[in-house]
Amino acid sequence: MTALPGHSQGRIRWVARYILPAEPQVRASLRATGAAMDEIDDLVQDAYCRIAAMASVEQIDRPAAYFMQMVKNLRRDRLRRDKIIQFEEFTEIIEPFVDHYGSSLEAEIGARSELRMVGEVLEGLPERCRTIFTLKRIEGLSQKQIAQQLGVSETIVENDVRKAVRALQAALRSDQGAKEDETSIAAERTRAM
Repeated sequence: MTALPGHSQGRIRWVARYILPAEPQVRASLRATGAAMDEIDDLVQDAYCRIAAMASVEQIDRPAAYFMQMVKNLRRDRLRRDKIIQFEEFTEIIEPFVDHYGSSLEAEIGARSELRMVGEVLEGLPERCRTIFTLKRIEGLSQKQIAQQLGVSETIVENDVRKAVRALQAALRSDQGAKEDETSIAAERTRAM
């Protein structure tokens, strides 16, 4: 299909009118699922590239919803391509990984401590929440697959994943705060000497 004169300008106007206003909501949705900021940037950029490469956008009735679905599909595909590492496997390979990069003993102890804390937080979650989080984040199943497997609604799956992520974030923040307190106490002791 040959591009019509002015095709790129029309596409730019279409993106500016329908897609750009939807981008904040798409980014918020990705953040809610735990995606990292650099991953979000990559996914949004990939979606823009795909839209730019399309022969036509005339067939798209709901551009914002189309954009959202495109980004979700890109993320799902990326997660499928990435190798999923079980927590048990991770603990077995952490020592060679840390030693290979020449990290200090303190960094290795810190990494093991954080991994142990993640395990403890997961163990402290209600059983269904822990199971859903494990199926979603570790096994890589979709919300729909988990809902079908456990006989619950997709909303329950989404809420339990969010609950687990919040618990992990809270634990990491409190652990970081404790480390900062220890560092400032040690610094004060050094100054007092």
